[in-house]
Amino acid sequence: MSEHTTASDLDAAQDNTVETDTQQQSRENVFPSETAKTTTMSMQAALNLALSETLEDNPKTVIFGEDVGKLGGVFRITDGLQTKFGADRVFDTPLAESGILGMSVGLAMAGFHPIPEVQFDGFAYPAINQIVCQIGRMNYRSRGTMPMPITLRVPSFGGIRAPEHHGESLEALFAHVPGLKVVSPSSPHEAYHLLKHSATRPDPVIFMEPKSRYWQKGEVDLKNAGSVEGSKVVRPGKHLTLVAWGAMVARCLQVAELAAEDGIEIEVLDLRWLKPIDAGGLAASVAKTRRAVVVHEAPRTSGLGAEVAALISEQCFGTLKAPVERITGFDVPYPSGDLEDEYIPNIDRILFGIQRVLEYRRG
Repeated sequence: MSEHTTASDLDAAQDNTVETDTQQQSRENVFPSETAKTTTMSMQAALNLALSETLEDNPKTVIFGEDVGKLGGVFRITDGLQTKFGADRVFDTPLAESGILGMSVGLAMAGFHPIPEVQFDGFAYPAINQIVCQIGRMNYRSRGTMPMPITLRVPSFGGIRAPEHHGESLEALFAHVPGLKVVSPSSPHEAYHLLKHSATRPDPVIFMEPKSRYWQKGEVDLKNAGSVEGSKVVRPGKHLTLVAWGAMVARCLQVAELAAEDGIEIEVLDLRWLKPIDAGGLAASVAKTRRAVVVHEAPRTSGLGAEVAALISEQCFGTLKAPVERITGFDVPYPSGDLEDEYIPNIDRILFGIQRVLEYRRG
């Protein structure tokens, strides 16, 4: 961090800022009550448990996709579910994503709650016609008589050094489609509760799972979800807001820890819901810190960071101390594994972005 920017400089820049109800709620979520019951598990195990409980709770729930039945999925998210609930409710499909999503539409029309999986993010491309022209529009087209309670699980983003079409970040594409909701968990706790919540929604939800975080363990409070709507402050701060989702939340927390060594207090906001975006929570955080950096893996041009920056500008223009900075992937096809570390925003790139914002001076 620059020696030209000190904590005292930033402290002096903070005007009389009043903590909002949204921020107070977020703080309560970060620090659960002492009576909370927690257990430690990986995100893979948390997702598996959420699916198992959803199948138990709703006899109309069915899970299907490539290898999700007998094998339990490439990432073992559905491991053991076919044995427990039977091949009528957890089953394999042909390698045909348009067929998987087309079948989801038919099942939803028949009163089921389908939870299909496309094995990797890039495999969603062949199903775009079904997602955009049927799933996103059917409820509107039928004037509300034909809801689409479909939860589409998409192992997403990079970080596992896989070949082409295995490291895509499609959030901007999905978020641009009217009728869809889009969410991405950042931790096992969020994965468990957000998936269970999504599976009860009457609307189609694109559930983007950060596959690089599948095996990272964390505490899950099974009884206390906290808020499952909107964004969430996962680290409070007062000098700058880092906005991220999915796997980038953990990286931003690492960055905030390093910045704290120089006396810079970074607030990390987990956006969670990428459609609809929690504009109020976003504005509440940035109104306090007056500076923002958006971090995502997707290419920069027309990425979701642009939408986030626009929302911040619309609601905080008068109080911003610097333009909103974006630290993103590059405008190239997702690279092979050897170049992945250069493509995905790393700690140094994020720190340099923070430095540019902190040192910005008008005129």
